[in-house]
Amino acid sequence: MKMISFNPFRTIGIPGVRYIKPELMFQEIEEIREADLILFPETWQVNTLVYGLKKKIFPSIETIQIGTNKIEMTRALWSIAKPYVPYTEILANTTSNIVKILDTFPFPFVAKEAKSSMGKGVYLIETEEQFMKYANHHSILYIQEYLPNDGRDLRVCFVGDQIYAAYWRIGQDGEFLHNVAQGGEICYNFIPNDVLELVTMVSNTLNINHAGFDIIVSEGKNYILEFNVLFGNQGLSNQEVTVEQAIYNYILKTFLSPFPTAPAPGKIIS
Repeated sequence: MKMISFNPFRTIGIPGVRYIKPELMFQEIEEIREADLILFPETWQVNTLVYGLKKKIFPSIETIQIGTNKIEMTRALWSIAKPYVPYTEILANTTSNIVKILDTFPFPFVAKEAKSSMGKGVYLIETEEQFMKYANHHSILYIQEYLPNDGRDLRVCFVGDQIYAAYWRIGQDGEFLHNVAQGGEICYNFIPNDVLELVTMVSNTLNINHAGFDIIVSEGKNYILEFNVLFGNQGLSNQEVTVEQAIYNYILKTFLSPFPTAPAPGKIIS
C-alpha cells in the first residue's frame, strides 16, 4: 500500500509513508496520483485531492472540512445533537447584531474565532468594552453562553472508528481555559459513559475519524464545546498503543483490500 503524508509529525510512527511538503503538491502530482492513500492533507488541499484526483484521504473529508471551522462545526452539531451544544449565535458583524448580542447574552459570555485550536481564539467576555474589542477585529460574531462548571472539562479522542483516549483537564485556580496547552492538569479517573456514547454517536454520524472532542459538564448536563482535528498529545502517554499505531490499524482495516482466503471447512463459496 502506497501512502503519502503531508504532515510528518502525525505519521512518524506509521510504516511505508512518504512525506511530501504541502507546497510541493503540484510538483509531485504524479506520485500523488499513484498513491493509495493520502494522510493529513492541509485544508486547502482537500478539494483537489478528493474531487480532482479522486484520492482516499485520512482524516476523512468530513473531519477536515467540519473540524477546521467552528462555524461549520456548530451548524453540523445543531443538525444532530443540538441539545448538547451551548446556546450560540453566529452573526455578521453589524451594528444591529452587536446590539442583539448585548441584549441576548448576560455577562460573562464566550466569544470565539472561527478558526483556532488548543484554547487559542477563545475569549471570556465580561464587559461591553471587551466585547467591542473582540467585535472590532472579527467580521463574524461567534458568541456562546458561558456554562458554569467545576473547573474542569473532558477531552475525548476519537481515532478511526472508536474512542482512543479520554481524560479530564483540570484548569488552574481561577482560569477560564482548561487546555493542557494552556497549563491545565490531567486526570484519567471516572470518565462518564454517556460522554463516550455522545462522542461515538457524533463521530459515526458525521464520519469523523480523527478528532479530540472538548466536553464540559454544567449543572449535570453534557455539552460539546468543539472538536480539534489535530489534537494535542499531552494526555496520551498512558495508552497501550500510540496514536500512530491506532491510525495504522484503522488504515489496514479500512483501506487495505484483504487477501483472498480459503473457505472454512464445510463452507461453499458460490
